[in-house]
Amino acid sequence: MLSVLRLHLPSDIPIVGCELTPYVLLKRPDTSIITEDVNESNPLHGQFLRHRWYRVQSDKKVAVCSVHPSEQATLQCIGCVKAKIPVAKSYHCSSKCFSDAWQHHRLLHERAASAANENGNEEEEIFARFNGQGNAGTSVVNTSLSASQSSSSLGNGTTLYPAAIQRSGGETLFEVGLAKTYTPTADDIGHVLKFECVVVDAETNSTVGLSSTILTSRVIPAPSPSPRRLIPVSGDVPGHLDMDGRISSVGTFTVLSYNILSEVYATSELYSYCPPWALSWPYRRQNLLREIVGYRADIVCLQEVQSDHFEEFFAPELDKHGYQALFKRKTVEVYTGDINTIDGCATFFRRDKFSHVKKYEVEFNKAAQSLTDAVVPSAQKKTALNRLVKDNVALIVVLEAKFSNQGVDNPGKRQLVCVANTHVNMHQDLKDVKLWQVHTLLKGLEKIAVSADIPMLVCGDFNSVPGSAPHALLAMGKLPLVSAYSSFARVATGLGLEQRRRMDPATNEPLFTNCTRDFIGTHDYIFYSADSLTVESLLELLDEDSLRKDTALPSPEWSSDHIALLAGFRCKPRTRR
Repeated sequence: MLSVLRLHLPSDIPIVGCELTPYVLLKRPDTSIITEDVNESNPLHGQFLRHRWYRVQSDKKVAVCSVHPSEQATLQCIGCVKAKIPVAKSYHCSSKCFSDAWQHHRLLHERAASAANENGNEEEEIFARFNGQGNAGTSVVNTSLSASQSSSSLGNGTTLYPAAIQRSGGETLFEVGLAKTYTPTADDIGHVLKFECVVVDAETNSTVGLSSTILTSRVIPAPSPSPRRLIPVSGDVPGHLDMDGRISSVGTFTVLSYNILSEVYATSELYSYCPPWALSWPYRRQNLLREIVGYRADIVCLQEVQSDHFEEFFAPELDKHGYQALFKRKTVEVYTGDINTIDGCATFFRRDKFSHVKKYEVEFNKAAQSLTDAVVPSAQKKTALNRLVKDNVALIVVLEAKFSNQGVDNPGKRQLVCVANTHVNMHQDLKDVKLWQVHTLLKGLEKIAVSADIPMLVCGDFNSVPGSAPHALLAMGKLPLVSAYSSFARVATGLGLEQRRRMDPATNEPLFTNCTRDFIGTHDYIFYSADSLTVESLLELLDEDSLRKDTALPSPEWSSDHIALLAGFRCKPRTRR
């Protein structure tokens, strides 16, 4: 008969909204081992597997730490409670945890105070004792977190659970799922889940042998970053990433560039300081999708998108939100792994805002071959190719806008936009290769610009810091390209002035777009042709105090080691030449 040899869950901590898919190892009657799912509609040897999920509810409810979600909370910040900050953010597992997190945590108080003042609330006294403190004090924590207090963090309230099926040792089991996979809900927060697998005789529908079970850790809520504002570069009024805040006037559109960190690179070896659950793809993909969709950008340029993730997740999911998808996978001269996990560049655009005109694929390896064939002596070709061939690519898309923004001299003229999306080689000892790849991309864009008289956008992860040769070539090359975020440097008041403090005054670029334990700096850019486009707004930059560099990517709230850049543009009216 069939028997279950092993059950395993890839993620050690279940998270609300992230599907749990157990790994089940089976032994067949001939002693061979299989991992296939044997369900009732497709039995094997007259038997199938029956799965059940249970919520294990203890009489003692617990809250979880907002910094270390796998730990039980022992302290609660009173200031958060009074300020009506989400209660889940108020819990900490120890006084050291609260003290270490204070520089980040105090921002919650400051933002709540600011919002209260804007709304006319007379609650300034709540924050007076917090804003003046440089570190955490005993006055801001409740050191006797009781079961009744902590239960409020569970978000269950008076939720009616399914009927209990078993009770023993002060614990009650509630059946919550009958499939092999299960997605934890808010009702599961703070509780352990139990997965049960048993072999069933297909003819008699009776169980065969004993059931196999596995317990999870306590379910935690999915951490979410504080929303980033969309800031006009010509005024003080902040935009918000919702329907009211979206730029929608005639001739304007928004562009997002984001390196999402491929699953194959998000390893515990590279990110040993990051909790394994925060590295898991089921967790990160839901966060990434929520973040990307939340920006409501008209054009989305993503880097480090795996081929299988593009086909199976991003393309179908973003299609539901009105996006058309295009993809260019890296080449395979260097890569030796599974071809389905090769990453590449993916560009999405709103079907109601643009239509697809043309697609160009730039393979730097092909360009390297052409270059060496043309100018490198035969004896040196192998050495040159070994240096230049690195599998990087660029995806160039020409779009036609479904809005008109033309001058009176050109009624009915098509408004085209050219968008380049690339990921330049990452190795820091190959600065010449980076420069050559950028040069090759720009030469291709120059040909398109000359032939079509078209606005240009160049987005991506260039793995080059401001002031480097690749950055200088982008900013001072033949194309009249300007970095979108340099627009903050021209703003003298309000929120724009605040953003200037998060920029390098020497280069007019963000202080960082990439943050890991070993590196904090800028690698990502959105460049645009200044003769045909004007920057209207920019997504606010982060400051280092808002990042917990000692936890994760740069914290579990974020889903990549890069931050997203988003710029709003207006097409300048074009006149007949």
